[in-house]
Amino acid sequence: MAVDPATRAALVEHARLTIKQGSQSFSAASQLFDNETRERAWLLYAWCRRADDIADNQELGGELGAQTDLAGRLAHIRRLTALAFDGVPTGDPAFDALGVVAAEVGLTPEMAEDVIAGFQLDAEDWRPRTEADMLRYCYHVAGAVGVMMAVVMGVDPKDQETLDRANDLGLAFQLSNIARDIVEDDAAGRCYLPIEWLVEQDIEPGQHTKPHHRAELAEMAARLVALVEKHEAAARVGAAKLPFRSRWAVLSAARIYGAIGRKVRARGADAWASRTYVPRSEKALYGVRAFLSAVLNREKMPAGGITWGIADYRPAVRPPA
Repeated sequence: MAVDPATRAALVEHARLTIKQGSQSFSAASQLFDNETRERAWLLYAWCRRADDIADNQELGGELGAQTDLAGRLAHIRRLTALAFDGVPTGDPAFDALGVVAAEVGLTPEMAEDVIAGFQLDAEDWRPRTEADMLRYCYHVAGAVGVMMAVVMGVDPKDQETLDRANDLGLAFQLSNIARDIVEDDAAGRCYLPIEWLVEQDIEPGQHTKPHHRAELAEMAARLVALVEKHEAAARVGAAKLPFRSRWAVLSAARIYGAIGRKVRARGADAWASRTYVPRSEKALYGVRAFLSAVLNREKMPAGGITWGIADYRPAVRPPA
């Protein structure tokens, strides 16, 4: 999508304001990038945020609106996304932003569809039966965004090995979120723990957050964090192919989100008495450690490696013909 400099600048400014309002953490993290990568990250975020808001009928991740006509909302997202990839103005700056960044770095419609599939899973209140189901869900709602971000940071869209490592970072993020938010998600009527895990713990349907099951819940959270650490380590290896500033940003994010999971694990059965977070001072420390790791660039794959790749996660859902 070829746009004149003034139009591109306006889209970048819209995207900057979107990420500033939608996620202060991501906005702050984007400052580690060089100017070009930062702008492209903002453009991609604007599309992700807008598409998610349309899918959930909300504004900047706020209160949910009426959850009716899901099929129509998803069709709208897919239609505008297709126009963006075709280089056609959509009338929506967030989708036009996608068109710009896709043309500049080589994002593909298939990558975008994997992200849209995650919106569809959430909107349909999908529940994982197995650990593989849970990881597939994590790919569509987070790993697929990591893949697109890797391309934004300069990874060749055909470099499957590095894209798989970018997916690992998204998986680590989402698994940490699941561990931290188990009780909060339950209050919203959602559960992302595999049904098989609940059965193994002999927990009655819908009862996993009750006080008498907190010990079992802590065991499942620890199991989640073990997966976080495995995918976090793999993601750090993939960062080796990124430019220095992007590598530093990825290593910082990996350490911070890994810390969230480890704090949940350390709190045990008390992990959900209050929200688990990483204080700003600790984030700064992880940033310093990530800087040193980025300089040394000697990360190693986790024991046993990663046996699944992106091809194994897609597709969870298929768009209508």
